[in-house]
Amino acid sequence: MGLLMSLSLLVGPVYAQDKAEPDPEARVARAEATLKAARASLDDADTPLTLDALSERAQSAKDDADAAAKALAPQLAQVNEQLAPLGEVADGITESREVAVQRAALGRQRNALDGTIKRAELAAVNASQLLADIDKMRVSQFSEELGRKVASPLSPALWHQVAEVAPSDTTRVVGLYRQGASAVRTAFKREGWGVPLLGLGVALVLFFPLRLWLRSAGRRYAASERAPKGRLRRSGLAVWLLAVGTLLPGLAAWTLLSALDSVGAIPPRLQTVSGHFLLATCFAAFIVALSASLLVPKRPSWRLLDLDDTAARNLRKYAWSAAAVSWISIMLVAVDHAARTSEVNTIALDGVIALTYLGLIMAMLVTLSRLHRRQTAEAAERAEAQAADARARGPAQRSGWMVLTRVAGNLVVVAAIIASLLGYLNFAKFVTQQLVWGGIVVLTMTLLLKFADDLCTAILHPDSRFGRTVVLTTGLSAAQVEQAGVLLSAVSRIGVVILAMLVFAAPFGNLGSVLGSIESLSHGISIGSITLEPGKVVLAVVVLLVGLALMQALQRWLVETYLPKTELDLGAQNSISTVARYVGIILAVLWALAALGIGFERLALVVSALSVGIGFGLQAITQNFVSGLILLAERPVKIGDWVKIGDQEGDIRRINVRSTEITVGDKSTLIVPNSELITKTVRNMTMGNAQGRIQIQFSVPLNTDVAAVKQVLLDAYAGHASVLQDPAPSVYIDSISGGQVAINSFAYTSSPRSTYGTRSDLFFSVLQELAGKGIALSAPTDIHLVGEGQR
Repeated sequence: MGLLMSLSLLVGPVYAQDKAEPDPEARVARAEATLKAARASLDDADTPLTLDALSERAQSAKDDADAAAKALAPQLAQVNEQLAPLGEVADGITESREVAVQRAALGRQRNALDGTIKRAELAAVNASQLLADIDKMRVSQFSEELGRKVASPLSPALWHQVAEVAPSDTTRVVGLYRQGASAVRTAFKREGWGVPLLGLGVALVLFFPLRLWLRSAGRRYAASERAPKGRLRRSGLAVWLLAVGTLLPGLAAWTLLSALDSVGAIPPRLQTVSGHFLLATCFAAFIVALSASLLVPKRPSWRLLDLDDTAARNLRKYAWSAAAVSWISIMLVAVDHAARTSEVNTIALDGVIALTYLGLIMAMLVTLSRLHRRQTAEAAERAEAQAADARARGPAQRSGWMVLTRVAGNLVVVAAIIASLLGYLNFAKFVTQQLVWGGIVVLTMTLLLKFADDLCTAILHPDSRFGRTVVLTTGLSAAQVEQAGVLLSAVSRIGVVILAMLVFAAPFGNLGSVLGSIESLSHGISIGSITLEPGKVVLAVVVLLVGLALMQALQRWLVETYLPKTELDLGAQNSISTVARYVGIILAVLWALAALGIGFERLALVVSALSVGIGFGLQAITQNFVSGLILLAERPVKIGDWVKIGDQEGDIRRINVRSTEITVGDKSTLIVPNSELITKTVRNMTMGNAQGRIQIQFSVPLNTDVAAVKQVLLDAYAGHASVLQDPAPSVYIDSISGGQVAINSFAYTSSPRSTYGTRSDLFFSVLQELAGKGIALSAPTDIHLVGEGQR
């Protein structure tokens, strides 16, 4: 019953209140009266429906109290501001009569407001405690209901009891039918057939031609060139089919019921049945539309689930069966409550519903099992046919969601069968209905997750119309716009998951309390003296984005327009633009914090606390942290650079906020604090110019043909593929002394990393070529000391 009650809260009729909202004093009084009456009725609440009603009343009282306190708080602040200039009356001083009268009036007003606010806060606390007590009682009753044991539906005892009360229950149902038929005849006789027939005609038009035409129009648009490119056309069509397939039947049912109710054809005892008729129609239509959106038996290319045609057709039939079973079960339960049949008949009805759902679940599990076997066999055949590619393809494709569904379904089936045999029909009905409900929620969440991701990424794609507009107007890069689309997709998908969790948990308790909790969260979360409200958070994000956009525009103007017109050098221009960027970021953050409600005085407290922490030993950590921010912002070194610091050199692999990881030549990792890269001398081999330089030096005797030596070097440089021709290699005579000519030559490569190997190749080539031409290199002079006795 929890599922049906929650669904009725979700889609049931909502009656608007036309009365004007009372003043805060009246709302506090109403909240106190409501809480007193609800607390007095709590001991007599013995059914879930009664607890739900009490929970709604307690939540309404809490809302009244919170609204009253919130409305009176500004008035109290205003009165305190008016009293502040008057100050306190000093001893021995008599103030004027006008000031005394004004002080007394403001004091009475302040006391009255303060008292009312305290009453409202106390009422809110009492309402929260009452809601907690109701939840405890609901959990206790729910546990008792699930654990209640009756006769097994397979035993003759239960059906013997049903047969005994069948005549009286039949009389009650027939009486309910006669009451409804009498009301219809009386209403038609009094008001005529015009309005009911008009409602029936409109309902039929909504249900058949309009619904079918809208479905067909959606398919035609999705297949046309006007539809968005990519996956959005498929998920968008699925959402459209789901909306049309749910809203049109529900609107048709509501039109028919409204026409009958307008002429008084629905008696009071059948009002609940009519509401459940609307609920059952919407729920059944939702199941059918969801299956049509996800399965698409006739169009496999538009199918969102990994199913073959056979499984899609079978599951489509079971979806129709589930919709029919849900509609019939909701209506039977509604008629059973309206007719006030015996408890034995209600227990038997719950057992029949549980067994029906059980059979439906078992049929679906058989279909999924066959599908899994077919997918495994097809994967094995592909592996055999293409043995060479078997390792790339894998042995057999397994669907994780299918395995999980089968495991959960088998567990529920076993638990429901055992519970039914032992007589725990309420438990069996709950677990089977909850599995069906959970499956519907998960499938709906899957569809909405796909749609949210496709919509957000398509809207903020750089190639889309809106994405190009954002790039042109804000100056953001295409990658940044695409990243914004991914982030928006993540936020929207998180919202879908949270909503799905709330909807799934609705049958476990009163949905009104859950919605009340969400509403209270929407008013803000208090962290100390700061209240974070959703509206302020959104405003702060917008302000931050606008501030960063303005900062980027200003920096672009400085770099591209203003600074080139000045006489400053490039280093000064870069420093000015960098400082402007930092100042802009700081101002944007401060502006966003102000929009969030965090004033500068609180920031001053945070900075003071941070300075105290720094004074007690956080200097090094803070220094490395700030140095890391500078490295990430200014990028004097970046990932992939080849740097030399001290006697160590290597490639930068990662820059953290505290340290930088450098991979040295022996493949080990050197972890360097960021402050070392900021405060010490660092040689960046690849920062300004990514080219490497080769230097070859040697000496030849004075009588050597230096022109031939020069040509040998130039030919060696020209013959190596890694040596660049621009800048061109060069050969110089460095010096002539001691009967030797010092040759010095330079060449360049595309990367410093290739310098060592290229220089080694050139050495081999030059030595071989010089030896072939008979050109000898100068050798070190050996000096031998010979004594006089050895002459």
